[in-house]
Amino acid sequence: MDIYGLEPEMGHKEVGGIQAKVDKDGNYQIMEQLEIDWKYSTAVQAVDNEAFVKNIIEETFKENGLNVTFLAKPVDGIAGSGEHTHIGIALKLKNGKRINLFSSTKNHFLSTFGYASIMGILKNYEVINPFVSSTTDSLRRLKPGFEAPVCIVTSIGRSVEVPSRNRSVLIGVVRELQSPLATRFELRAPNPGTNTYIAVGALYMAMLDGIKYALENGKTEDDLLAELSKKQGDTADYLEKDRAYRSEIDVFEEYTDEQREDLYGKAPATVYENLSALEKYSEKKAVLTNGGILKDKFIESFKEAFLEKWTVEIEHRILNQYSDEIRNFKQLHHSDKALDIDLANWAKVNELRYALLKDSYSQKSLFTQIKEAVESKEYAKASDLQVIIEKKIAELRQSYSTYKKNLLDL
Repeated sequence: MDIYGLEPEMGHKEVGGIQAKVDKDGNYQIMEQLEIDWKYSTAVQAVDNEAFVKNIIEETFKENGLNVTFLAKPVDGIAGSGEHTHIGIALKLKNGKRINLFSSTKNHFLSTFGYASIMGILKNYEVINPFVSSTTDSLRRLKPGFEAPVCIVTSIGRSVEVPSRNRSVLIGVVRELQSPLATRFELRAPNPGTNTYIAVGALYMAMLDGIKYALENGKTEDDLLAELSKKQGDTADYLEKDRAYRSEIDVFEEYTDEQREDLYGKAPATVYENLSALEKYSEKKAVLTNGGILKDKFIESFKEAFLEKWTVEIEHRILNQYSDEIRNFKQLHHSDKALDIDLANWAKVNELRYALLKDSYSQKSLFTQIKEAVESKEYAKASDLQVIIEKKIAELRQSYSTYKKNLLDL
């Protein structure tokens, strides 16, 4: 990266990975998650650099006999791979001086432009999200839990003197007190498969909507900070009444799932559910198409392409992989040695296997139901069935593990 002028700034082992082991043939196996970043640039150049970096990584790993994946959730139960996107706005004056429009000179977390920009993203994120997380893989990573950015909420810091380190939010404010030029936003939801060109375009359109609101209504930093910090139920001029948008506490530790969803909204569970936001929130979609930057025709094309990708993936990859897995969950106990608990455990496993995969004259399996829903283009039904299937697969895996652990003779 350095040779190609990308100026890498940091690289280290991340929290993901699987414990190293030696296989039966004496080969050393290790899987690690690595994080790197490189110097900022203009929007288009930065995204060009991202594509180039992926190519460099792939070729470097290949040359050294290693495999690399950019999947968001390559292994179930192991930390996924995110791609935090940093965004900002700066002016370059005729004399060459640069001014960060997000930095405040008035003992505030952010300037008027900064507050307005992050409010624009938060208010309109439902229609930005389809461009950020457009695959089943990306949504598997975004499950409530350790540092998963599923809530439409920000953290800006408990005080102006102490920058925020809350890693449970969707978008954070990055500030360095000694370097005003460093002030920026970190969107934590993207993944290596995100089309960053489109996502960044949508983000800046939303930011412009917030800026327009602030400037046309003469809002000050104090006004905007108060609105951004509003409590659920408080009336506001721009942000929605029934939502809260700022949290300086860990949203997974301090709230139940129900409380968190009530305050900050419920994350979409499927690709269809995410893409449907473009129709559900038509007034927010208009923010993206304002000025003809992201045209309706383009958005519809994107939606159709990823809807088709979603259905093809369900039919030809997800269901096939699950079918193989289900068939491998076989009876292991011997009838003359099994105890009542073993029989009960196996009965539960078998019940789940049948519900998922096996048809009868009176009842179609979940797999058959979702195939028929996809073929008849009943996408809402297919989406609901996918959620049910994912839950039952997780339950089946846990049930089979419980069943297997209680057996002495395998």
